[in-house]
Amino acid sequence: MAKKQKALLLGFPSNLPYVYPAELLGEIGELVDWVIPPSESAQYGRKAKDLPLPRETEVIFSTWGMPKLDEAFLERLPHLQAVFYGAGSVRAFAVEAGWRRGIRIFSAARANAIPVAEFTVAQIILGLKHAHGLRMREAADWNRAEQMKGTMQGNFNSRVGLVSYGAISRLVRRLLRAFDLEIRVYDPFISPEEAEQEDIRLVELEDLFKDCHAVSLHAPLLEETQHLIRGHHLESMRKDAVFINTARGAIVHQTEMVEVLRRRSDLLAILDVVDPEPPAEGDPVLDLPNALVTPHIAGSMGHECGRMGAYMLGAYRDFLAGKPTSLEVTEADLARIA
Repeated sequence: MAKKQKALLLGFPSNLPYVYPAELLGEIGELVDWVIPPSESAQYGRKAKDLPLPRETEVIFSTWGMPKLDEAFLERLPHLQAVFYGAGSVRAFAVEAGWRRGIRIFSAARANAIPVAEFTVAQIILGLKHAHGLRMREAADWNRAEQMKGTMQGNFNSRVGLVSYGAISRLVRRLLRAFDLEIRVYDPFISPEEAEQEDIRLVELEDLFKDCHAVSLHAPLLEETQHLIRGHHLESMRKDAVFINTARGAIVHQTEMVEVLRRRSDLLAILDVVDPEPPAEGDPVLDLPNALVTPHIAGSMGHECGRMGAYMLGAYRDFLAGKPTSLEVTEADLARIA
């Protein structure tokens, strides 16, 4: 039997039990030798820089709270080969020194995409029925609903626009196939040939907002996407249209969005992310009657986090077998992912 690799578990103590529950740690432990017992790993988290790190460590299983792979950290782990990150974006720790050392990085972003897509689909279906905007507060709301029965777009032959066509958008599109909806996509990285192969209708960003009844934002927050969505995009939306953001608040120019929502009471914004997070006390976005703001809950929470750890176990099995996996992240990938 091949010698087991030396493994270390790192992450915020509050997250580790959810991402790597005891049963899953037992399965991983059949494949690796823990250099520190998982039960003692909670003290490490980002404090790992200040604690003794076993030099023989070859692989790290981690989640939120992973220390940066900078020179100081890597000097203490000269045998490190790979990081299996049971969470989403790797930008917080995947810095140049790690790439230069050839450290391979695997991410559970695709696992985290599942609850985000589920949340998005639920909001599209409810949003097109104006379930949030028509929630009962007084008897007059019943009359307003009666008035909308003849004009509401609903979920038959409605157009749904997806901004960016990454893992989440692809899953959203797949889930929406169960409904009578037309999907349009804006993504400058998708070529016409790939769009034809994927059977998606590519449109320009301005056309997406003008023509669709619901627009869902899934772009990564990059320098070039900050404030990508401006007030004029929202102003151009159809009557009673829905805008959903589960990506990052800073991709939207929030001040301009608030101004448009104040003018366009018919629009509905469903915002799981805002800028900044958490919002400051008195932030006007919280007072808008046509904005539903949730506290960044679309991604993996509670027991959903265990899916991400399970994906990392699968990635490690492929790593040991020398098999390619879609869960590996390269330095080149950072140009177009969150």
